[in-house]
Amino acid sequence: MLEPLVSPAQLATWIEEGRPDLRIVDVRWYLGQPRGTGRAAFESGHLPGAIHIDLDTELVAPDGPGRHPLPDPSAFAAMLAAHGIGDGDLVVAYDDVGGWVAARMWWMLDDLGFGADGRGGVGVLDGGIQGWVADGHALTVDRREPPTATLHLRPAWSRTVDRAGLTAELGRVVLLDARAGPRYRGEIEPIDPKPGHIPSALNAPIDGNLDADGRFLAASRLADRFRRLRDEAVASGFEDAADPSRRMVISCGSGVSACHNALAMRIAGLPSPILYPGSYSDWSTAGEPVATGPEPGFPPPG
Repeated sequence: MLEPLVSPAQLATWIEEGRPDLRIVDVRWYLGQPRGTGRAAFESGHLPGAIHIDLDTELVAPDGPGRHPLPDPSAFAAMLAAHGIGDGDLVVAYDDVGGWVAARMWWMLDDLGFGADGRGGVGVLDGGIQGWVADGHALTVDRREPPTATLHLRPAWSRTVDRAGLTAELGRVVLLDARAGPRYRGEIEPIDPKPGHIPSALNAPIDGNLDADGRFLAASRLADRFRRLRDEAVASGFEDAADPSRRMVISCGSGVSACHNALAMRIAGLPSPILYPGSYSDWSTAGEPVATGPEPGFPPPG
């Protein structure tokens, strides 16, 4: 199975070898920017052989809880097959925002069992397009679209929890919020209806997974980070969170950047967390209570 991180050097070697099973996916997308901005970036220069897949129109359902609801797995598989991604392929996703959009692509394929049979797999380009260029590799404006493929994925998402399920577990699980500190604390809220965070959530912004060059930290450092977060949950009064058999729950604004923490945990060799796909956009739109400030806060009495 493909490792979750792919270095620019390894990807360059695969390109040079002309691997017929290699599928490079550009998923650039920008929060708060008009639709099509990511594709425009792709068309101005991308990795050789890459295709573009759009977060807003291809990695989400037309409607559902939150701003980026997960699509039906069969529709997701059909979309990927139409782009030429099939069983046994090597899929490498990249972006230019530290890997958090690429991590959503990785999480979706991983959760649906892509590569679980030992053939092919999915990974994220470490350092993204910036790392590729910094290592001396070229971009292109040439475009190619592989022929339609055949792709079999599992029929249902498995590592997810909805709002009702999360509400029942608040205070008993380690809930991580991947948004930047100002949004978590409620100092700003550019998109969702109410500033703040889900009560009991700890702030775990994705830049804490990266080094100064925008590449993922070593596995040992990532493992230390998530162990400290579990300890912080316990110190905040959530004693049940000390149980290592309880998987962490990850969230963010709309279920996209949260996947960056899932990827970091996989690199660290930790158990896979549970994703709250609707995340804060679903929670705040539903009028649920929120907490503000740097502390996690306590869930309301049940």
